[in-house]
Amino acid sequence: MISQRCPVADGELQVESTGEGPPLLMIAGGLGAADSYRALAKRLGSDYTVLTYDRRGHFRSTDETTGPVPVSLQADDARAVIEHAGLGKATVFGSSAGALIGLDLAARHPDVLTGLVAHEPPLVQLLPDAEEWEAFAESQVAACERGDLVEAFTQFAGSLAGAGLPELRMVRLPNEREWIRLFTRELRAFYHYEPDLVALRRSRVEITPTAGRDSRGYYHYRPAKTLALELGQPFAEVPGAHLAPQRNPAAFETALRELLADLPS
Repeated sequence: MISQRCPVADGELQVESTGEGPPLLMIAGGLGAADSYRALAKRLGSDYTVLTYDRRGHFRSTDETTGPVPVSLQADDARAVIEHAGLGKATVFGSSAGALIGLDLAARHPDVLTGLVAHEPPLVQLLPDAEEWEAFAESQVAACERGDLVEAFTQFAGSLAGAGLPELRMVRLPNEREWIRLFTRELRAFYHYEPDLVALRRSRVEITPTAGRDSRGYYHYRPAKTLALELGQPFAEVPGAHLAPQRNPAAFETALRELLADLPS
């Protein structure tokens, strides 16, 4: 594993790379930790140069901005990582919020990626009940802002298939700083994000929206299918639920390899 620092506008990103082969950028969702893909990246490193990074302001990456963090800025960061690595274009995999960032990257910076696998993007703006999900996000933000971080986390994790919500009354929530940043500076931007479908179609980037079969019935499964229909691209169902890339990297690796093989190299 090779570590580097990548300068970006008003910040610096911690970037990790491993393996050899065609470049594959993996964009984390949730708290934006490069380490969330550590096991999966190690497996894929036998055939790819895998790049991961801590999203701006999370863990080892810095951010000098204040206020909401737009998805567009995070997509600019992803472009900077690809260019900083000096590997030309990259195939991109993003899960959850990382998939939103990948979609914005494909819409606005199609010249730096060859294809995108978008795993369970929370594109609630594509759903008929979008206002209900916006209200859900506001409830989490409000809980965090009044100091009840555990309540915000409980709502958030409870909406994810297979999250395995623990009993939290007697324990302190790990990574409190990261969760506070997610709820107060990022969550609204993620839930309000509307993909530029015209730009995505025009970009000619091959995009594979995908969701876990164990996520059926959950809100983060539905947008992937809707996105595939909107783009005229294939939808793929993969093993596991929302956290499959982290919880079951062996099974997810097999499915992801098949999807990557169908994208341009």
